[in-house]
Amino acid sequence: MEEVKEETEFNYYTKEELIEFLYLIKKSNNLKAYTVFHLLAFSGLRQGELLALTWSDINFELKTLTVSKTLTRGENSRLIVLPPKTKKSARTMALDDGTLSILKTWRKVQRTEALTVGFNTMSKDQLIFTNIDNGFLSPAKPRKWLVAIQEQYNLKKITVHGFRHTHCSLLFEAGAAIPEVQERLGHTDVKTTLNIYTHVTKKTKKETALKFAKYLDIS
Repeated sequence: MEEVKEETEFNYYTKEELIEFLYLIKKSNNLKAYTVFHLLAFSGLRQGELLALTWSDINFELKTLTVSKTLTRGENSRLIVLPPKTKKSARTMALDDGTLSILKTWRKVQRTEALTVGFNTMSKDQLIFTNIDNGFLSPAKPRKWLVAIQEQYNLKKITVHGFRHTHCSLLFEAGAAIPEVQERLGHTDVKTTLNIYTHVTKKTKKETALKFAKYLDIS
């Protein structure tokens, strides 16, 4: 099911659209929401992978994030954590300093907010993103945050999953190789990676033609 979603043609933001979105959601003063979408955009995680993350999955010294589980709906729609479906899905990726800094800031805020309502979040198994009862954050919550910003500022509509496609597209635009992108996103089938690569290269070819015509400027 998810591999099909990956191929949705317009379900992504361009570099400029992503920068605008992150600026606007940061401006909303909801640090949890901002951290969620920044991490999605800069890691390419699936939403279930992000919502299952614990602080022990982040190594601030080595600057890495480890994906070893995913949050999903089980019996009676109960939220449960499961191991990834394939070996490809389980992976360790590098994180940039900016993302690590945002995560550190969120960790401090989370600890302070949790203590005020009686929760100790110092455990290594503490979830990075939680609901008000320190349990799993509902998958519906990020979508609610996303739609609110999109409607408030009349932004292009993409889904939460679209941030994964965005990350993949921008990796290619930045010059990453196909195997690197496949490994980082945990694509089980290289065809998924290649489909997005084809989309990006089509865009690049069009931009190259426009740049050439503009450079000559003989009209």
